[in-house]
Amino acid sequence: MENETRIQAALSRRIGDKTVLVIAHRMRTVSGADKVAVLSNGRVAEQGTPEKLMNTGEIYPHMVKPQGIGGEWGI
Repeated sequence: MENETRIQAALSRRIGDKTVLVIAHRMRTVSGADKVAVLSNGRVAEQGTPEKLMNTGEIYPHMVKPQGIGGEWGI
């Protein structure tokens, strides 16, 4: 996760005020996005800010919650 964090920080510095399309499977990657579009069966099923989708979305919360489980675990 440390490498992912470093890569995201570097990208954020370089992006600035540009529009960037990010396709991600890890929800952490899009957590700071201004707008998220959730695709289902090739169509936009939900769209909005990550916070709005967590509160009102049907698909997005089900994608985020499992990835948060075990985030604090260690070996």
